[in-house]
Amino acid sequence: MKRFLASLIAACFLFGTGAAATEPQGPTMGQALPDFSLTVPDNSEFRIYLGVEGKTAFSITDIQSEMVIIEIFSMYCPFCQREAPSMNRFFEMVNADPSLKNKIKLIGIGAGNSTAEVEVFRKKYQVPFPLFEDGDFSIHKKIGEVRTPYFIGVRKNTDRTHTVFFSKLGGFESPEKFLNQLLQAAGIRKGGTP
Repeated sequence: MKRFLASLIAACFLFGTGAAATEPQGPTMGQALPDFSLTVPDNSEFRIYLGVEGKTAFSITDIQSEMVIIEIFSMYCPFCQREAPSMNRFFEMVNADPSLKNKIKLIGIGAGNSTAEVEVFRKKYQVPFPLFEDGDFSIHKKIGEVRTPYFIGVRKNTDRTHTVFFSKLGGFESPEKFLNQLLQAAGIRKGGTP
């Protein structure tokens, strides 16, 4: 019962419909994402997808791609639930395009969600990309306590630093438009070239 009440309170904060006096701000474009680490997934396909085999924990810069798209979600967020099929389609579109498949990787972070809650979301919506728990809200706090869903695009630099090139609250019209929006923000033409 305590866990349910805590989740309900968190859900009200994460995707409340009332206007807040000061809206939480996400990562600033042009700056680095605050540092955090994630536990390497048990699923070998996800480890291979991310390029983190042989590690126990990793950071965004360890992911083997030029860009990482991060979805901050909550299993209790009705907007995240509604958006899940579109995110799955977005993932499929990127992986079907040879010019983008190895350039863009996608992960989700469940704000306030335990490992079990993230698994429920993954199974219910058949999410094909790696999802990670943030049960204590530690990552969520570092990125500005944003509402859900929230999307962050990070571009890795050659010196192993990274820069936020996309930061947006809320859903998107279609996976195709979202992909075009991300590519435009990253300065990449449709064929995958700058």
